[in-house]
Amino acid sequence: MALNFFDQFMSPTYLGVPLIMIALIFPWIFFPSPSSRWLNNRVITLQNWFIGQFTRQLLQPLNTDGHKWALMMTSLMIFLLVLNMLGLLPYTFTPTTQLSLNMGLAVPFWLSTVIIGMRNQPTVSLGHLLPEGTPLPLIPVLIIIETISLFIRPLALGVRLTANLTAGHLLIQLIATAAFVLMPMMTTVALLTST
Repeated sequence: MALNFFDQFMSPTYLGVPLIMIALIFPWIFFPSPSSRWLNNRVITLQNWFIGQFTRQLLQPLNTDGHKWALMMTSLMIFLLVLNMLGLLPYTFTPTTQLSLNMGLAVPFWLSTVIIGMRNQPTVSLGHLLPEGTPLPLIPVLIIIETISLFIRPLALGVRLTANLTAGHLLIQLIATAAFVLMPMMTTVALLTST
């Protein structure tokens, strides 16, 4: 029995091995592997079609300089999709409910966009720190506030993503516990709560 409602989000271990490691390695099994055959089986064909469609949708709004990110973004999207789909199976663990994984993905991608933006278009990147038409006395304060906002962004987005992923599970557990406790006392209210 769980000691509190948030124990379900702790990283479980089995025989001293953290299950987050197994859960992160497992989706790589589902990636298509190249073969020397002329024809692939249906699963590989479906996977290749999905990868092609996703890459086409990803690259459509981008210019040709953005096409070099297609492999990384497509593989990341498939990895996260499979990871979240495996979390729907019973008795499994979803690593994306952990703040450590979300922050581990958010910080490098945020840092790469900031560094690439500063390298390729420094004027435009620095221009985001100061809105147009700012009064002269507010310029130093506004630059400091926007810089702090820039550095807090990955933390805020990582925490929001983790909270959104765990809120549904927590709500289901709260409703189930309320219905279980109310069942002997008020059966009608318990049925309405679970409905």
